[in-house]
Amino acid sequence: MSTQPTTIVGIDVGGTFTDLLALDTASGAVSLAKVPTTSDNQAVGFVAAMNAAGLDARALQAIVHGTTTTTNALLERKVARVGLITTRGFRDVLELGRRTRPKSYGLTGSFEPLIPRELRIEVPERMDAEGGIVTALDEAAVRAAAKRLLDAGCEAVVIHFLHSYINPAHERRAEAIVRAAWPNEYVTAGHRVVSEYREFERGTTAAVNAAIQPVLDRYLGRLESELKSLGFGRDLLVMQGNGGTVSARAAAEAAAHTVMSGPASGVMAAAYTGRACGQPDLITYDMGGTSTDVGLIREGVPQVSSELDLEYGMPIHVPMVDVHTIGAGGGSIASVDPSGMLRVGPHSAGAAPGPICYGRGGERPTITDANLVLGRLNPDRLLAVDSPVSLDHVRARIAEEIGAKLGLAWDQAAAAILRIANDRMAGAIRLVSMARGHDPRDFALFAFGGAGPLHATALARELALPKVLVPARPGITNALGCVVADLRRDFVRTINKPLPILDAAEVRAALEAQIAEGEAMLAKDGVAVDRVERLHYADMLFQGQSHMLQVALPRIDVSVAELRTIFEAAYWRRFGVELPEIRAVLVNLHTAVIGKRPGIDLAALMRGEKAKDIAAARVATRDVWFERGGWIATPIYARDRLPLDLKLDGPAIIEQLDTTIVVEPGDRVGCDAIGNLVVEVAP
Repeated sequence: MSTQPTTIVGIDVGGTFTDLLALDTASGAVSLAKVPTTSDNQAVGFVAAMNAAGLDARALQAIVHGTTTTTNALLERKVARVGLITTRGFRDVLELGRRTRPKSYGLTGSFEPLIPRELRIEVPERMDAEGGIVTALDEAAVRAAAKRLLDAGCEAVVIHFLHSYINPAHERRAEAIVRAAWPNEYVTAGHRVVSEYREFERGTTAAVNAAIQPVLDRYLGRLESELKSLGFGRDLLVMQGNGGTVSARAAAEAAAHTVMSGPASGVMAAAYTGRACGQPDLITYDMGGTSTDVGLIREGVPQVSSELDLEYGMPIHVPMVDVHTIGAGGGSIASVDPSGMLRVGPHSAGAAPGPICYGRGGERPTITDANLVLGRLNPDRLLAVDSPVSLDHVRARIAEEIGAKLGLAWDQAAAAILRIANDRMAGAIRLVSMARGHDPRDFALFAFGGAGPLHATALARELALPKVLVPARPGITNALGCVVADLRRDFVRTINKPLPILDAAEVRAALEAQIAEGEAMLAKDGVAVDRVERLHYADMLFQGQSHMLQVALPRIDVSVAELRTIFEAAYWRRFGVELPEIRAVLVNLHTAVIGKRPGIDLAALMRGEKAKDIAAARVATRDVWFERGGWIATPIYARDRLPLDLKLDGPAIIEQLDTTIVVEPGDRVGCDAIGNLVVEVAP
């Protein structure tokens, strides 16, 4: 009698490391791996992580993958050659954009659209804003445009017509014509990616999808082929930017939805952990080797936005977990600019050559190097070190590159690097909290990533957050997010009507159609789920405004009067202003259809032999530098041996395989029922 596989694997590929977490849902056994990311082909590091964990692909129930393939391809412009077929007179919409500039100050700046002008072709057709046909589609012109783009060497094509969000008939017909002539599946009709108004944002999102679709499809194809050769016979699941998963096949079709896949997985793990431990309001702080990602979770639900700007002129209007990213990771390079200012990031040493202490040829000081020489990291426990480098060499490089230029000793220079880095990360936290009307004191800071717990307590004190939560496996929390993520499909439809002329039946019909489409897609994915949940939102504004506010809808049969009440209450909470004399407008309706996967026991991540008391978990003492107190002889503890009834006062260093936790003087540490460290931050 054969037994069903019970092991779920989450693999997250970051800029520096590829992390793996495998959980046997039957026995509770946990396998972990952390290997260097192979930037040229992420599939190599993916398989290396599986080999390092000793996994048999034939015995796995599911593999869920968080990837940076599409994000990196866009940022580095290593994308496919794409052509555009659009409405006559609108070929330059993607380049004109909005009334903004690449740089807010100064008279210079540059911007390069994803699709160059010579590959943007106009055809006769036109819909009005109500969906009525003004000019019929010229089918012969569409055929000619497709041939011209193929002759120009385009691998993918976008069809983007004016007002197709309200009536996609012309886009659908043009799509059929182009597919008949196109040699591959890389044909993107704009309304299928996002069906909402604003031609620039909708067109750019479609262009992003087309540009990265071949890149993602080839990568996933290689990866699936490799997994199949290892005996894995199920669908590979891929994390989306909205925090849900889809099959690899569906991910390749809607490639734009996988942008920010990696950061989303960490936020989903934080939300899952917060709900499990009774701490539903969290600010997530994920500091890895290349960047820091910050998000906000309210009442156990991550904030989701449809207005991400990956860079200037590249808005991606598909639902994504609202994460703010800055170039401050463990590998961020510190330097002194020509004006004599100390800078940290955004350039990173990455996985190669990496920080100085990795011994791979890096000679420029990084945040990791600063933490090491200040005693916060153990030189004997660094991961991915090729050739050990002496502490004296790292100190000398910091003194030469930073200290000598600023008139500081090596330890003062290292402390300055940490202070500048902390200031940048605190600014990112302010952006997702105070700048959006949230009081940081109402939240706990959920610190993860390989470097997050090194800086978390200092940031919490800076921002007056009362406590810090450090999960069981901080360095592989993104991989945990892949394991616990549900299947999810998001939909949007533009209504764009003032409430006085809105029919509630139209709202209900739109939401019901989105539900039906989402449930059909979940069924097509073929992944078992426990139940299906549906979330509904509306984008609203007061007439004459341009910026929308998203509100949650309690049910699909919401009345027009309720819509007005819900929006006005949200507007008051956000801005403290009432505008009863102005009509409210319902712009967009959103629906998320979520297939809930079986839950897991997070306590399994910290099972193992525990010390009887805190003294037995102490492994060493070393001098550590703290901003409050300078150099202090500090006890070092092994986290996996800390007792469950832990009560520990700082200063202290707590070490584990995937991270190091710094406990500042005056802070107090405890442990909750599922293995999170809870640091009460001294004011």
